[in-house]
Amino acid sequence: MRAGALAVSLSMLPATVHAESLRAALESAYQNNPNIMSALLNVKATAENIALAKSGKLPSLGLSSSIGGSWEQPQGGEFNTAASFSTGLNYSQTLFDNYKTDAEIEQARAGTEVAKYALRNAEQNVLLAVVQAYYAVIRDTQLVQLRSDNMAFFDAQVSSSEDRLRLGEGTKIDVSQAKTRQVAAVALYRSAIASLQTSQASYERWVGHKPKNLSSDFNFGKSLPTSIDGAIASAQERHPALLSARAAIRVAQAGSDAASASFGPTLSLIGAIDATTSYSSKLGGTSSALGGSAKLSLSIPIYSGGALSASLRKANIQQIQSEVDALSARDEIKESVISAWSTLQNSTSQIDSAQAAVGSSQLVVDGTIQERDVGQKTTLDVLNAQAELTTARESLITARSTKMIAAFSLLAASGKLSPEVLGLKVAMHSADGYIANVEDVWAELRALSDD
Repeated sequence: MRAGALAVSLSMLPATVHAESLRAALESAYQNNPNIMSALLNVKATAENIALAKSGKLPSLGLSSSIGGSWEQPQGGEFNTAASFSTGLNYSQTLFDNYKTDAEIEQARAGTEVAKYALRNAEQNVLLAVVQAYYAVIRDTQLVQLRSDNMAFFDAQVSSSEDRLRLGEGTKIDVSQAKTRQVAAVALYRSAIASLQTSQASYERWVGHKPKNLSSDFNFGKSLPTSIDGAIASAQERHPALLSARAAIRVAQAGSDAASASFGPTLSLIGAIDATTSYSSKLGGTSSALGGSAKLSLSIPIYSGGALSASLRKANIQQIQSEVDALSARDEIKESVISAWSTLQNSTSQIDSAQAAVGSSQLVVDGTIQERDVGQKTTLDVLNAQAELTTARESLITARSTKMIAAFSLLAASGKLSPEVLGLKVAMHSADGYIANVEDVWAELRALSDD
Protein backbone atom coordinates (compact mmCIF):
# COMPACT_ATOMS: atom_id res chain seq x y z
CA MET A 1 0.00 0.00 0.00
CA ARG A 2 2.91 2.39 0.73
CA ALA A 3 4.32 1.79 -2.76
CA GLY A 4 0.98 2.77 -4.26
CA ALA A 5 0.85 5.92 -2.13
CA LEU A 6 4.36 6.83 -3.23
CA ALA A 7 3.37 6.45 -6.87
CA VAL A 8 0.41 8.77 -6.32
CA SER A 9 2.59 11.37 -4.62
CA LEU A 10 5.19 11.32 -7.37
CA SER A 11 2.47 12.03 -9.91
CA MET A 12 1.44 15.02 -7.78
CA LEU A 13 4.94 16.54 -7.78
CA PRO A 14 5.57 19.15 -10.50
CA ALA A 15 7.85 18.23 -13.38
CA THR A 16 11.34 19.70 -13.27
CA VAL A 17 11.56 20.24 -17.01
CA HIS A 18 9.37 23.33 -17.23
CA ALA A 19 10.02 25.85 -14.46
CA GLU A 20 7.54 28.57 -13.61
CA SER A 21 8.48 31.50 -11.44
CA LEU A 22 6.03 33.33 -9.22
CA ARG A 23 6.31 36.35 -11.50
CA ALA A 24 5.28 34.24 -14.50
CA ALA A 25 2.33 32.82 -12.57
CA LEU A 26 1.19 36.30 -11.57
CA GLU A 27 1.44 37.51 -15.16
CA SER A 28 -0.57 34.54 -16.43
CA ALA A 29 -3.30 35.08 -13.84
CA TYR A 30 -3.50 38.83 -14.48
CA GLN A 31 -3.98 38.31 -18.20
CA ASN A 32 -6.42 35.40 -18.06
CA ASN A 33 -8.28 35.28 -14.75
CA PRO A 34 -12.06 35.62 -15.25
CA ASN A 35 -12.53 37.55 -11.99
CA ILE A 36 -10.45 40.41 -13.38
CA MET A 37 -12.19 40.21 -16.76
CA SER A 38 -15.58 40.41 -15.05
CA ALA A 39 -14.53 43.45 -13.02
CA LEU A 40 -13.28 45.17 -16.20
CA LEU A 41 -16.57 44.52 -17.99
CA ASN A 42 -18.42 45.87 -14.96
CA VAL A 43 -16.51 49.16 -15.30
CA LYS A 44 -17.62 49.47 -18.93
CA ALA A 45 -21.22 48.58 -18.11
CA THR A 46 -21.27 51.09 -15.23
CA ALA A 47 -19.82 53.79 -17.49
CA GLU A 48 -22.92 53.56 -19.67
CA ASN A 49 -24.84 55.16 -16.81
CA ILE A 50 -23.00 58.38 -17.70
CA ALA A 51 -24.48 58.36 -21.20
CA LEU A 52 -27.90 57.50 -19.78
CA ALA A 53 -27.73 60.44 -17.38
CA LYS A 54 -26.42 62.90 -20.00
CA SER A 55 -29.30 62.00 -22.30
CA GLY A 56 -31.55 63.91 -19.91
CA LYS A 57 -30.02 67.20 -21.12
CA LEU A 58 -29.91 66.36 -24.81
CA PRO A 59 -32.73 66.69 -27.34
CA SER A 60 -34.80 63.76 -28.40
CA LEU A 61 -35.71 63.46 -32.07
CA GLY A 62 -38.18 61.01 -33.50
CA LEU A 63 -39.57 60.32 -36.95
CA SER A 64 -43.08 58.94 -37.40
CA SER A 65 -44.95 57.97 -40.55
CA SER A 66 -48.35 56.54 -41.33
CA ILE A 67 -50.29 55.52 -44.41
CA GLY A 68 -53.90 54.56 -44.69
CA GLY A 69 -56.91 54.35 -46.92
CA SER A 70 -60.70 54.29 -46.77
CA TRP A 71 -63.70 53.72 -49.03
CA GLU A 72 -67.41 54.38 -48.95
CA GLN A 73 -70.45 53.44 -50.97
CA PRO A 74 -73.26 55.94 -50.29
CA GLN A 75 -76.79 54.79 -51.08
CA GLY A 76 -77.59 55.93 -54.56
CA GLY A 77 -74.20 57.55 -54.93
CA GLU A 78 -70.82 56.79 -56.42
CA PHE A 79 -68.20 54.54 -54.92
CA ASN A 80 -65.46 56.70 -53.39
CA THR A 81 -61.93 55.90 -52.20
CA ALA A 82 -59.47 57.96 -50.24
CA ALA A 83 -55.83 57.52 -49.16
CA SER A 84 -53.46 59.51 -47.02
CA PHE A 85 -49.80 59.50 -46.10
CA SER A 86 -48.23 61.53 -43.34
CA THR A 87 -44.80 61.84 -41.85
CA GLY A 88 -43.61 63.92 -38.95
CA LEU A 89 -40.51 64.92 -37.03
CA ASN A 90 -40.93 65.26 -33.27
CA TYR A 91 -38.57 67.18 -31.01
CA SER A 92 -38.41 67.39 -27.24
CA GLN A 93 -35.79 68.63 -24.83
CA THR A 94 -35.62 69.42 -21.16
CA LEU A 95 -34.35 72.98 -20.81
CA PHE A 96 -34.29 73.15 -17.04
CA ASP A 97 -35.01 70.58 -14.33
CA ASN A 98 -33.65 72.30 -11.24
CA TYR A 99 -30.21 70.72 -11.91
CA LYS A 100 -31.51 67.20 -11.29
CA THR A 101 -29.86 65.87 -14.43
CA ASP A 102 -26.54 67.45 -13.48
CA ALA A 103 -26.69 65.64 -10.15
CA GLU A 104 -27.49 62.36 -11.90
CA ILE A 105 -24.52 62.84 -14.24
CA GLU A 106 -22.23 63.40 -11.27
CA GLN A 107 -23.71 60.34 -9.61
CA ALA A 108 -23.01 58.23 -12.71
CA ARG A 109 -19.43 59.47 -12.93
CA ALA A 110 -18.81 58.73 -9.26
CA GLY A 111 -20.35 55.29 -9.74
CA THR A 112 -17.89 54.65 -12.54
CA GLU A 113 -15.06 55.62 -10.20
CA VAL A 114 -16.38 53.06 -7.72
CA ALA A 115 -16.28 50.39 -10.44
CA LYS A 116 -12.72 51.39 -11.45
CA TYR A 117 -11.47 51.01 -7.90
CA ALA A 118 -13.38 47.73 -7.63
CA LEU A 119 -11.37 46.53 -10.64
CA ARG A 120 -8.11 47.41 -8.89
CA ASN A 121 -9.30 45.67 -5.74
CA ALA A 122 -10.23 42.57 -7.76
CA GLU A 123 -6.74 42.59 -9.26
CA GLN A 124 -5.21 42.71 -5.78
CA ASN A 125 -7.39 39.87 -4.56
CA VAL A 126 -6.55 37.68 -7.54
CA LEU A 127 -2.82 38.34 -7.29
CA LEU A 128 -2.85 37.58 -3.56
CA ALA A 129 -4.82 34.39 -4.18
CA VAL A 130 -2.19 33.35 -6.75
CA VAL A 131 0.57 33.95 -4.19
CA GLN A 132 -1.27 31.92 -1.56
CA ALA A 133 -1.85 29.04 -3.98
CA TYR A 134 1.74 29.21 -5.27
CA TYR A 135 3.35 28.91 -1.84
CA ALA A 136 0.76 26.38 -0.71
CA VAL A 137 1.90 24.08 -3.54
CA ILE A 138 5.55 24.61 -2.57
CA ARG A 139 4.79 23.96 1.11
CA ASP A 140 2.69 20.86 0.51
CA THR A 141 5.19 19.44 -2.01
CA GLN A 142 7.94 19.76 0.58
CA LEU A 143 5.72 18.22 3.25
CA VAL A 144 4.96 15.25 0.99
CA GLN A 145 8.68 14.69 0.47
CA LEU A 146 9.44 15.13 4.17
CA ARG A 147 6.75 12.70 5.25
CA SER A 148 7.89 10.25 2.59
CA ASP A 149 11.38 10.36 4.11
CA ASN A 150 9.86 10.05 7.57
CA MET A 151 7.90 7.00 6.46
CA ALA A 152 11.09 5.41 5.13
CA PHE A 153 12.81 6.12 8.46
CA PHE A 154 10.10 4.29 10.41
CA ASP A 155 10.20 1.41 7.93
CA ALA A 156 13.89 1.08 8.72
CA GLN A 157 13.16 1.22 12.44
CA VAL A 158 10.61 -1.58 12.13
CA SER A 159 13.17 -3.74 10.33
CA SER A 160 15.83 -2.86 12.89
CA SER A 161 13.52 -3.72 15.80
CA GLU A 162 12.61 -7.05 14.25
CA ASP A 163 16.30 -7.88 13.67
CA ARG A 164 17.14 -6.97 17.27
CA LEU A 165 14.27 -9.14 18.47
CA ARG A 166 15.58 -12.14 16.52
CA LEU A 167 19.05 -11.58 18.00
CA GLY A 168 17.60 -11.34 21.49
CA GLU A 169 18.62 -7.71 21.93
CA GLY A 170 15.14 -6.26 21.61
CA THR A 171 11.59 -6.90 22.74
CA LYS A 172 8.19 -7.29 21.12
CA ILE A 173 7.25 -3.98 22.68
CA ASP A 174 9.98 -2.28 20.63
CA VAL A 175 8.62 -3.85 17.46
CA SER A 176 5.04 -2.88 18.33
CA GLN A 177 6.03 0.72 19.07
CA ALA A 178 7.93 0.99 15.79
CA LYS A 179 5.00 -0.39 13.81
CA THR A 180 2.61 2.05 15.52
CA ARG A 181 4.75 4.99 14.44
CA GLN A 182 5.05 3.44 10.98
CA VAL A 183 1.25 3.34 10.55
CA ALA A 184 0.94 6.93 11.83
CA ALA A 185 3.60 8.06 9.35
CA VAL A 186 1.68 6.51 6.46
CA ALA A 187 -1.51 8.32 7.56
CA LEU A 188 0.31 11.67 7.74
CA TYR A 189 1.84 11.01 4.35
CA ARG A 190 -1.55 10.38 2.76
CA SER A 191 -2.87 13.54 4.42
CA ALA A 192 -0.02 15.51 2.87
CA ILE A 193 -0.88 14.10 -0.56
CA ALA A 194 -4.52 15.20 -0.14
CA SER A 195 -3.43 18.70 0.88
CA LEU A 196 -1.11 18.91 -2.13
CA GLN A 197 -3.93 17.93 -4.48
CA THR A 198 -6.13 20.66 -2.98
CA SER A 199 -3.36 23.25 -3.33
CA GLN A 200 -2.74 22.26 -6.94
CA ALA A 201 -6.44 22.59 -7.73
CA SER A 202 -6.46 26.07 -6.19
CA TYR A 203 -3.38 26.98 -8.20
CA GLU A 204 -4.98 25.84 -11.44
CA ARG A 205 -8.11 27.84 -10.63
CA TRP A 206 -6.29 31.12 -10.14
CA VAL A 207 -3.38 30.79 -12.59
CA GLY A 208 -5.16 28.86 -15.32
CA HIS A 209 -2.87 25.83 -15.59
CA LYS A 210 -1.23 23.23 -13.38
CA PRO A 211 1.89 24.12 -11.36
CA LYS A 212 5.29 23.30 -12.84
CA ASN A 213 8.51 23.29 -10.80
CA LEU A 214 7.75 26.29 -8.61
CA SER A 215 10.44 28.37 -6.95
CA SER A 216 10.11 30.18 -3.64
CA ASP A 217 12.42 33.08 -4.59
CA PHE A 218 11.00 36.55 -5.26
CA ASN A 219 12.72 39.93 -5.28
CA PHE A 220 10.55 42.57 -3.65
CA GLY A 221 13.03 45.36 -4.26
CA LYS A 222 11.92 48.42 -2.30
CA SER A 223 8.20 47.71 -2.57
CA LEU A 224 7.67 46.40 0.97
CA PRO A 225 6.88 49.03 3.65
CA THR A 226 9.71 49.57 6.08
CA SER A 227 7.49 50.46 9.04
CA ILE A 228 3.97 49.77 10.19
CA ASP A 229 3.16 53.50 10.17
CA GLY A 230 4.34 53.74 6.58
CA ALA A 231 2.19 50.74 5.64
CA ILE A 232 -0.91 52.28 7.23
CA ALA A 233 -0.26 55.63 5.52
CA SER A 234 0.13 53.87 2.17
CA ALA A 235 -3.12 51.97 2.69
CA GLN A 236 -5.07 55.13 3.50
CA GLU A 237 -3.70 56.81 0.41
CA ARG A 238 -3.97 54.11 -2.24
CA HIS A 239 -5.90 51.02 -1.12
CA PRO A 240 -8.58 50.52 -3.81
CA ALA A 241 -11.23 49.34 -1.35
CA LEU A 242 -10.88 52.55 0.66
CA LEU A 243 -10.81 54.71 -2.47
CA SER A 244 -13.93 52.90 -3.65
CA ALA A 245 -15.67 53.64 -0.37
CA ARG A 246 -14.79 57.33 -0.68
CA ALA A 247 -16.12 57.42 -4.24
CA ALA A 248 -19.30 55.78 -2.97
CA ILE A 249 -19.78 58.84 -0.72
CA ARG A 250 -19.79 61.00 -3.86
CA VAL A 251 -22.39 58.69 -5.38
CA ALA A 252 -24.63 59.07 -2.36
CA GLN A 253 -24.13 62.85 -2.18
CA ALA A 254 -25.10 63.23 -5.84
CA GLY A 255 -28.09 60.99 -5.26
CA SER A 256 -29.21 63.24 -2.43
CA ASP A 257 -28.81 66.31 -4.66
CA ALA A 258 -30.90 64.65 -7.38
CA ALA A 259 -33.64 63.77 -4.90
CA SER A 260 -33.70 67.35 -3.59
CA ALA A 261 -33.86 68.74 -7.13
CA SER A 262 -36.98 66.68 -7.81
CA PHE A 263 -38.98 69.23 -5.80
CA GLY A 264 -38.20 71.96 -8.34
CA PRO A 265 -39.80 72.94 -11.67
CA THR A 266 -39.13 71.32 -15.03
CA LEU A 267 -39.22 73.35 -18.26
CA SER A 268 -39.39 71.47 -21.55
CA LEU A 269 -39.49 72.44 -25.21
CA ILE A 270 -41.70 70.34 -27.47
CA GLY A 271 -41.97 70.76 -31.20
CA ALA A 272 -43.20 68.91 -34.28
CA ILE A 273 -43.24 69.24 -38.08
CA ASP A 274 -45.82 67.26 -40.05
CA ALA A 275 -46.26 66.69 -43.77
CA THR A 276 -49.46 65.10 -45.10
CA THR A 277 -50.48 63.99 -48.61
CA SER A 278 -54.02 62.78 -49.27
CA TYR A 279 -56.01 61.53 -52.25
CA SER A 280 -59.75 61.37 -52.72
CA SER A 281 -61.60 59.99 -55.72
CA LYS A 282 -64.55 62.11 -54.72
CA LEU A 283 -62.52 65.30 -55.03
CA GLY A 284 -60.71 63.90 -58.02
CA GLY A 285 -57.13 64.69 -57.00
CA THR A 286 -54.48 64.93 -54.29
CA SER A 287 -53.70 67.58 -51.75
CA SER A 288 -50.64 68.22 -49.59
CA ALA A 289 -50.13 70.13 -46.39
CA LEU A 290 -47.15 71.06 -44.22
CA GLY A 291 -47.58 72.06 -40.60
CA GLY A 292 -45.64 72.52 -37.43
CA SER A 293 -46.01 73.29 -33.75
CA ALA A 294 -43.87 74.36 -30.83
CA LYS A 295 -44.58 74.87 -27.17
CA LEU A 296 -42.94 75.30 -23.82
CA SER A 297 -44.12 73.04 -21.02
CA LEU A 298 -43.60 73.91 -17.37
CA SER A 299 -44.39 71.45 -14.60
CA ILE A 300 -44.08 72.04 -10.87
CA PRO A 301 -44.66 69.18 -8.42
CA ILE A 302 -47.15 70.03 -5.68
CA TYR A 303 -48.06 66.69 -4.16
CA SER A 304 -46.87 63.22 -5.15
CA GLY A 305 -48.34 61.05 -2.43
CA GLY A 306 -45.20 61.35 -0.32
CA ALA A 307 -42.93 59.79 -2.96
CA LEU A 308 -40.63 62.81 -3.32
CA SER A 309 -40.17 63.24 0.42
CA ALA A 310 -39.52 59.54 0.87
CA SER A 311 -36.94 59.60 -1.92
CA LEU A 312 -35.13 62.52 -0.31
CA ARG A 313 -35.12 60.92 3.14
CA LYS A 314 -33.84 57.69 1.65
CA ALA A 315 -31.07 59.48 -0.23
CA ASN A 316 -29.98 61.35 2.90
CA ILE A 317 -29.85 58.13 4.89
CA GLN A 318 -27.84 56.44 2.16
CA GLN A 319 -25.39 59.34 2.22
CA ILE A 320 -24.87 58.88 5.95
CA GLN A 321 -24.57 55.14 5.42
CA SER A 322 -21.87 55.62 2.78
CA GLU A 323 -19.83 57.71 5.19
CA VAL A 324 -20.19 55.05 7.89
CA ASP A 325 -19.19 52.37 5.39
CA ALA A 326 -16.08 54.37 4.52
CA LEU A 327 -15.11 54.50 8.19
CA SER A 328 -15.65 50.77 8.45
CA ALA A 329 -13.50 50.15 5.37
CA ARG A 330 -10.76 52.35 6.83
CA ASP A 331 -10.73 50.38 10.09
CA GLU A 332 -10.85 47.03 8.32
CA ILE A 333 -7.92 47.91 6.08
CA LYS A 334 -5.91 49.23 9.01
CA GLU A 335 -6.55 45.95 10.82
CA SER A 336 -5.38 43.95 7.82
CA VAL A 337 -2.17 46.02 7.64
CA ILE A 338 -1.38 45.44 11.30
CA SER A 339 -2.22 41.73 11.01
CA ALA A 340 0.00 41.25 7.95
CA TRP A 341 2.85 43.22 9.53
CA SER A 342 2.66 41.19 12.75
CA THR A 343 2.48 37.90 10.87
CA LEU A 344 5.52 38.86 8.79
CA GLN A 345 7.57 39.78 11.87
CA ASN A 346 6.46 36.66 13.74
CA SER A 347 7.21 34.33 10.81
CA THR A 348 10.80 35.62 10.71
CA SER A 349 11.22 34.66 14.37
CA GLN A 350 9.55 31.31 13.71
CA ILE A 351 12.01 30.54 10.92
CA ASP A 352 14.99 31.28 13.16
CA SER A 353 13.53 29.14 15.91
CA ALA A 354 12.67 26.26 13.57
CA GLN A 355 16.14 26.29 11.98
CA ALA A 356 17.75 26.01 15.40
CA ALA A 357 15.32 23.25 16.39
CA VAL A 358 16.04 21.26 13.21
CA GLY A 359 19.79 21.40 13.81
CA SER A 360 19.58 20.33 17.43
CA SER A 361 16.91 17.69 16.79
CA GLN A 362 19.04 16.06 14.08
CA LEU A 363 21.92 15.77 16.54
CA VAL A 364 19.56 14.25 19.11
CA VAL A 365 18.28 11.65 16.61
CA ASP A 366 21.79 10.65 15.54
CA GLY A 367 23.00 10.41 19.14
CA THR A 368 19.93 8.51 20.34
CA ILE A 369 20.35 5.88 17.60
CA GLN A 370 23.98 5.36 18.59
CA GLU A 371 23.05 5.06 22.27
CA ARG A 372 20.25 2.63 21.41
CA ASP A 373 22.69 0.46 19.51
CA VAL A 374 24.86 0.12 22.64
CA GLY A 375 21.90 -0.44 24.93
CA GLN A 376 21.77 2.96 26.62
CA LYS A 377 18.54 4.10 24.92
CA THR A 378 15.40 2.30 23.84
CA THR A 379 13.63 2.15 20.51
CA LEU A 380 10.94 4.43 21.95
CA ASP A 381 13.59 7.08 22.59
CA VAL A 382 14.62 6.92 18.94
CA LEU A 383 11.02 7.16 17.76
CA ASN A 384 10.32 10.18 19.97
CA ALA A 385 13.49 11.93 18.81
CA GLN A 386 12.55 11.39 15.17
CA ALA A 387 9.03 12.70 15.81
CA GLU A 388 10.48 15.90 17.29
CA LEU A 389 12.81 16.31 14.31
CA THR A 390 9.92 15.88 11.88
CA THR A 391 7.84 18.43 13.77
CA ALA A 392 10.70 20.95 13.66
CA ARG A 393 11.18 20.43 9.91
CA GLU A 394 7.47 20.83 9.22
CA SER A 395 7.44 24.02 11.30
CA LEU A 396 10.34 25.38 9.25
CA ILE A 397 8.59 24.59 5.96
CA THR A 398 5.35 26.19 7.13
CA ALA A 399 7.10 29.26 8.57
CA ARG A 400 8.91 29.95 5.28
CA SER A 401 5.68 29.73 3.32
CA THR A 402 3.86 31.89 5.86
CA LYS A 403 6.54 34.56 5.66
CA MET A 404 6.24 34.93 1.88
CA ILE A 405 2.44 35.01 1.99
CA ALA A 406 2.54 37.56 4.82
CA ALA A 407 4.88 39.78 2.78
CA PHE A 408 2.47 39.81 -0.16
CA SER A 409 -0.47 40.26 2.22
CA LEU A 410 1.27 43.35 3.58
CA LEU A 411 1.66 44.68 0.04
CA ALA A 412 -2.04 44.04 -0.60
CA ALA A 413 -3.12 45.65 2.68
CA SER A 414 -0.96 48.67 1.82
CA GLY A 415 -2.67 48.97 -1.57
CA LYS A 416 0.55 48.18 -3.45
CA LEU A 417 -0.11 44.69 -4.79
CA SER A 418 -0.35 45.72 -8.43
CA PRO A 419 1.40 44.76 -11.68
CA GLU A 420 3.13 48.13 -11.71
CA VAL A 421 4.67 47.74 -8.25
CA LEU A 422 5.55 44.07 -8.79
CA GLY A 423 7.13 44.87 -12.16
CA LEU A 424 4.98 42.41 -14.10
CA LYS A 425 5.38 42.51 -17.86
CA VAL A 426 1.69 42.89 -18.67
CA ALA A 427 -0.55 45.58 -20.08
CA MET A 428 -2.63 47.17 -17.33
CA HIS A 429 -6.35 46.56 -17.63
CA SER A 430 -8.15 49.86 -18.10
CA ALA A 431 -11.51 51.08 -19.32
CA ASP A 432 -10.45 54.74 -19.56
CA GLY A 433 -10.69 54.74 -23.37
CA TYR A 434 -14.17 53.28 -23.24
CA ILE A 435 -15.23 55.81 -20.60
CA ALA A 436 -13.90 58.68 -22.75
CA ASN A 437 -16.00 57.45 -25.67
CA VAL A 438 -19.06 57.23 -23.47
CA GLU A 439 -18.53 60.79 -22.27
CA ASP A 440 -18.26 61.96 -25.88
CA VAL A 441 -21.24 60.11 -27.32
CA TRP A 442 -24.13 62.31 -28.60
CA ALA A 443 -27.64 61.08 -29.24
CA GLU A 444 -26.59 57.64 -30.42
CA LEU A 445 -25.10 59.08 -33.61
CA ARG A 446 -21.54 58.00 -32.85
CA ALA A 447 -20.64 54.32 -32.49
CA LEU A 448 -18.59 53.17 -29.50
CA SER A 449 -15.36 51.28 -30.01
CA ASP A 450 -14.20 48.41 -27.83
CA ASP A 451 -11.30 50.32 -26.27
